[in-house]
Amino acid sequence: MNECSYRPQRNWGARVRIYSYEGLRLVVLENQVFRIGVLAGKGTDIVELCYKPRDIDFAWLTPGGVRDPVSYAATAPDDRAVFRDTYPGGWQEIFPNGGAPSDHDGAHHGQHGEVFNLPWEVSIIQDSEEAVAVRFSVRTRKSPCLLEKTIRLRSGIPGFRIEERLRNESPVPVRAMWGHHITFGPPFLEAGCRVRLPDDITVVPHHEAIAPGGRRIGSEDPFPWPREPGTSLDLSVIPDRGAPSDMAYLTGFGAADAWYEVVRPRDGVGARIAWDGSQMPIAWFWQEFGGSTGYPWFGRNYVVGLEPFSSAPNLGLAEAVANGSALTLAPGEERSFWLEMSVIDEPGRPG
Repeated sequence: MNECSYRPQRNWGARVRIYSYEGLRLVVLENQVFRIGVLAGKGTDIVELCYKPRDIDFAWLTPGGVRDPVSYAATAPDDRAVFRDTYPGGWQEIFPNGGAPSDHDGAHHGQHGEVFNLPWEVSIIQDSEEAVAVRFSVRTRKSPCLLEKTIRLRSGIPGFRIEERLRNESPVPVRAMWGHHITFGPPFLEAGCRVRLPDDITVVPHHEAIAPGGRRIGSEDPFPWPREPGTSLDLSVIPDRGAPSDMAYLTGFGAADAWYEVVRPRDGVGARIAWDGSQMPIAWFWQEFGGSTGYPWFGRNYVVGLEPFSSAPNLGLAEAVANGSALTLAPGEERSFWLEMSVIDEPGRPG
């Protein structure tokens, strides 16, 4: 790890700091209008996305908040709780398994794989008033892969860019799921927020209810975004608390035209996520509006996840291999990926 103890320090322009927070390394990249907090000690979870002019944090946090998985005592063996019990909310990197626990190629993967729970190495690769960039890296334990992620923040810009490199370090092919588990909740998210997508996106409903009380989407068949045929359901409008929870998969993103926006019409504030659709052609749409009344949410959460992914559904790697959506990394193969987040602040813009 490179913490650069003798770096020149400043409190203006673009800057970067490394702190200890709840026992974990927290890397903070900051400029005049935006601050991003990255838990290098736990999966590079992004737990702060603060737009300073309006004091809005887009990184929703769970009721439990940030917990150190090393010091948090598990109450029972549970390959879902490894993720859930120390899930802070915000934004996770997901690899090599997405969704439910799964067995593949001799390995048992817990929910959402492994990199979310590992400490990552840190190296500050640019540190100037004009821009700061930090490289995070990790080697997986249940697959022979190296994942590197560089986060770059430029002076005066309300947003940032991620550039990633994934490499199979073995002489055999490797199958995997790869994604970004991005969530939005209060204080930003509220009823009436709008989800905007490119044209010609298709909604693929999840095959079953994810919570008591049934599904928000009644259809079993794919349909064009955003309206479910034969009903009044408009998935582009965030409903009131208490609406049924659900899961769906958004497809049809182009390699160079993968993006979405979540915007609050009352003040025109929102977030735009754009990414490399050639590597992650699907967006998972997790909708949790308080309908999950048992473990782990107990009706407390009001959140949506819009998650770029390589594969679907959220039933784990074995299912993705079976349906042909899992990545195949050839021996020694390297893949690159990019993603950008930018803040929208356009009062009066139509919802």
